[in-house]
Amino acid sequence: MSEPMREKLFVDCDPGHDDAIALAVAAHRGQLLGVTTVAGNVAVEQTTINALTVLQLLGSEVEVHSGAAVPLNGQPGQFASFVHGDNGLVGATMPELTRSVASDDAAGYLIEATGEHPGAWILAIGPMTNLALAVQRDPTLVDRIAGITMMGGGTYGNITAAAEFNISFDPEAADVVFRSGAKIVQCGLDLTHQLCVDDALVAASRATGTAFGEFCSGMLGGYLDNIRALTGSNTEAVLYDPCAALAVTDPELFDFAQRFVEVELTGALTRGMTLMDQRSWMSEGGPVQWAQTIDAVAATNLILDSIAAAP
Repeated sequence: MSEPMREKLFVDCDPGHDDAIALAVAAHRGQLLGVTTVAGNVAVEQTTINALTVLQLLGSEVEVHSGAAVPLNGQPGQFASFVHGDNGLVGATMPELTRSVASDDAAGYLIEATGEHPGAWILAIGPMTNLALAVQRDPTLVDRIAGITMMGGGTYGNITAAAEFNISFDPEAADVVFRSGAKIVQCGLDLTHQLCVDDALVAASRATGTAFGEFCSGMLGGYLDNIRALTGSNTEAVLYDPCAALAVTDPELFDFAQRFVEVELTGALTRGMTLMDQRSWMSEGGPVQWAQTIDAVAATNLILDSIAAAP
């Protein structure tokens, strides 16, 4: 039997523990073509180092292009170092970095590379500043791609009561993307909270016996420890970003619905909220493919397969 066609992927990210796992999934389950980095979980200088480090450990030679250091409005965003640590990958043992960044023009790279590789997906798992800048410079970008699969939003928030972190970091950028006309697959908090890191996943990562498995075990253990310290409980930690990768590489794991979604920009209490229209006469047929459920057991197994596939 021939191997099934793997989807082509560009990953726009802000690593971040869950971004690192999403990169592994994209490299193993899809055709990873290139990576762009943005400020979000930590500053863009560090997210770029983290992306280069993960790709080096994965044995991937794809280019990394750094991008936006601040949101579209020019005001510094609030990093999530309280979750991911000052370096974005607390708990990981970082190897000596031998790779270097290809450019500091992520938006320009996305414009050019989507022309060279039409029909690819853009996996947007950080604030969407790079993607918005690319769309503003070249609105026809959305006609060249298969779509945008994103981690962001939800019917509730985590950085505020209403807003999820990635969208809240740069609501104007998210608004540009949602209004761009691109096909969008959205994995919001309602979905991502179904896939979690626990002690068993930390142990299973180490048990793969690979260098990347050891890296992931330390990294995911550090993430889990931070979440438990923040919540004051022996809880699991949400594994957000791999959901958006798997939604394209393995869509059979999901249940989807078509919804209308808009980004709130001005609300005193709701800025950064993704408002999904759930009125009965408006809840079907919208342009956003909203991921509702995931087979978490199967998804976890594919994540472990992706970790074990690395050198």
